[in-house]
Amino acid sequence: MALLILIFSVVLLLVLIVFFKINALFSLIIAAIAVGFLQGMPGEAILKSVENGIGSTLGQLALILAFGAILGKLIADGGGAQQITTGLIKIFGEKNLQWAMALTGFLVGIPLFYNVGFVVLVPLIFMVCATTRLPLLYVALPLLASLSVTHGYLPPHPGATAIAILYHADIGLTMIYGIIIAIPAIIIGGPVFSKTLTKIKPDPPKGLFEVDVRTEEELPGLGISLLTGLFPVFLIAVASIIESIFHTESIWMSALAFIGNPVVALLLAIMLALYTMGIQQQKSMQALMNSIEDSVKSISMILFIIGAAGAFKEVLVDSGIGEYVSDLAQGLSFSPLLLVWIIAAVIRVSLGSATVAGLTAAGIALPIMEATNTSPELMVLATGAGSLMFSHVNDPGFWMFKEYFGLTIKDTIRSWSLMETIISVVGLIGVLIMDRLI
Repeated sequence: MALLILIFSVVLLLVLIVFFKINALFSLIIAAIAVGFLQGMPGEAILKSVENGIGSTLGQLALILAFGAILGKLIADGGGAQQITTGLIKIFGEKNLQWAMALTGFLVGIPLFYNVGFVVLVPLIFMVCATTRLPLLYVALPLLASLSVTHGYLPPHPGATAIAILYHADIGLTMIYGIIIAIPAIIIGGPVFSKTLTKIKPDPPKGLFEVDVRTEEELPGLGISLLTGLFPVFLIAVASIIESIFHTESIWMSALAFIGNPVVALLLAIMLALYTMGIQQQKSMQALMNSIEDSVKSISMILFIIGAAGAFKEVLVDSGIGEYVSDLAQGLSFSPLLLVWIIAAVIRVSLGSATVAGLTAAGIALPIMEATNTSPELMVLATGAGSLMFSHVNDPGFWMFKEYFGLTIKDTIRSWSLMETIISVVGLIGVLIMDRLI
């Protein structure tokens, strides 16, 4: 009966979002309450589970998401994203332009939310193509594949960070594993795949070629732009690596763990960005504070949706379904990593939202991970990879790509949707291989 209730809750979630067009926040809460009642939980117990789920999830995550959004906004507004793009193109040259774009998407994508990164970098793609006369998709796909992979696999992006917290995964180790798995996914989904799309002819709106970009004198330096964007990643990764090598307890190790905490690392990066992307660019403190306020407003709904996903997970656990799924998982004949990828992929294809797909799959798969002693870091990456599977007409990202590049739905599926599928499948293969090695 518990399995039927679990299936019903997922179907109910899909129906509410897909057919009734109800926001994911309300749909997740409704699905959570429905699970509680069907499992015979008292009303007060259901509400307590919802409150605990929201509180425990957002308690760890709210500052990470807020600080991540602020850092991304400061870098975009300060010209750091443009400088990274133009600087890498100069270094790599026109012959290796695809690799420059892939690296640009990766470096810029780490601090920026996907939608922000897309809007900031797509005009620069048009600028590059207008200058070099290279095909749009040839230049665009390596960059967008990188943006998508960093969004799906790597903290401090909202979905990946929330999933890591739900699984109790080490965020630094997740980043290290994620970067290793991301490299082949980006290469195959970007530079390699884009070479097969020469017959697709984009027809973007003409106004998009009139790119308003700053002169080189108005931009921060390439080195300082890279340092600012990668600063939190560096702090988190270094702390994680050193802690995994030296298992001693000392004041220095405690200080390192403190600095490598994602909240502290992002806060220090914001302090750096306020200077390098703000004060050094002759911006007033009032203008910088306005940018910070705008960035926090932009993630408010994401925060609530993530909190609601935490509530859904908590009700599954408290109602006894989590224990049932855990017992069921012990008899699995295939890897939980494959199972969670399938769950996330099915929800992604049905709903369109990578964040909702990943979080919902994580809530369902948490008991399976605990019952089988699967690496929580690899579970994060398998879930994230599944959440990127086959973006199509129910995904806003599909329509952004279609309209910006002036493609038909058929050509958007042949390019964008297949690219997302490739990076999802390659991500899964990478996770399964790494599971054998570690």
